[in-house]
Amino acid sequence: MGSLGMGSFDMGSLDRGSVAMVEPLRESAPNLHDRSSEANRSMAGAPQFSTDHFSKKLALFYAAYFVFGGIQLPFFPLWLGARGLDAQTIGFVIAVPMVVRIIATPLITHWADHRRALRGTIIAASVLAACAMTAVGLAQSAVAIFVVFVIAAAAYSPILALTDAYALSGLALRGRTYGPVRLWGSAAFIGGNIVAGLMLERFAPGTLIWLIVAALTVSALASMALDPIHGKGQAAPAEAASTALSPKLLLRNPAFLAVALASAMIQSSHALYYGFSTVQWRAAGFDGTLIGALWSVGVVAEIVLFAWSGRLPATLRPTTLLAIGGAGAILRWGAMAFSPPVAVLAPLQLLHACSFAATHLGLMGFMARSVPRELAARAQGYVATLASLVNASATLASGFVYAWAGGHAYLMTAAMALIGTLSALYAARR
Repeated sequence: MGSLGMGSFDMGSLDRGSVAMVEPLRESAPNLHDRSSEANRSMAGAPQFSTDHFSKKLALFYAAYFVFGGIQLPFFPLWLGARGLDAQTIGFVIAVPMVVRIIATPLITHWADHRRALRGTIIAASVLAACAMTAVGLAQSAVAIFVVFVIAAAAYSPILALTDAYALSGLALRGRTYGPVRLWGSAAFIGGNIVAGLMLERFAPGTLIWLIVAALTVSALASMALDPIHGKGQAAPAEAASTALSPKLLLRNPAFLAVALASAMIQSSHALYYGFSTVQWRAAGFDGTLIGALWSVGVVAEIVLFAWSGRLPATLRPTTLLAIGGAGAILRWGAMAFSPPVAVLAPLQLLHACSFAATHLGLMGFMARSVPRELAARAQGYVATLASLVNASATLASGFVYAWAGGHAYLMTAAMALIGTLSALYAARR
């Protein structure tokens, strides 16, 4: 990765806990560089916690949280409609998480880092989210639903950023791989879609809120089962007691900013696909079964890459993965702009492994190797906030551009992916 000095990137050993890596940071604030020899030395002496079930409990929590997402994202608007809200009000309510995430995520992640309380904050946010969503289900008016949903969104929005920071720290200390744990979230998201769809066939849309509440309740229970990052009865490393690093270290570092921009642009290039691919395919005469199959191909490809991420070459650097993700997105959206037939769409959907999964793994790899433990949650919060801003803008623009250009609107998202790819290449040279 050029002057970053990050050496080889081994997806099987994401180490972020070494004192050797953190000390140079205190001597030179703008420097986030990780030296691979120091990282290797720290891993050699890192505790493996062979008797705990950190990975299994983390996988369970990812699964529970993504089941909630798989139900809430597509079906919460249906419940709002069943409660009598009109389309304009529904749009206003479902926009809440996008706005709240921008405000709540950096504040909560900053607090979690400052208190060194990632696990505790995840538990508190999960419990509050379950309670607040229960209140949403009991609310009687549109105003009450909106107010309580703001609280629920403020609680659940930072959970994924907090969990990723917790995962990278804990898995690194145990010499475990992130991808095979995270894949359970992707698989559970599909499960949530299917379960909610089956429930919708048997029950009225007005009951869906209790399925969402149940998923959040399971998430809260799963969060309580999470092990401490350093293991039960284990002391935190020596740097935990030393002077905290300033978050300005991240905001002054060109490599971190470039990686954050690359991830935000490439991931947000999916906005048009998420919002209008089904509309476009329906207009082309595709039936529901075929559309569902096309979506499934993409998610399965994502899961496969997560599962195999521990076997990726040790020479593969995080910014290289980001660039691969961007290149896959450029090819995918560029081809979809010209309304390809089903025979072409199916292999294009396999590129979801690049456009989403490789991009996500590249970001997580950079975080694991280049961000000190004291700033882990804040780094995730900054990235999530930028991604929310870019995604909200892309989602808004997608509607206007699709209405004007139809399928050619994918050229806009291909351009976004190009910017992300160039940003990843810039980060590799820093």
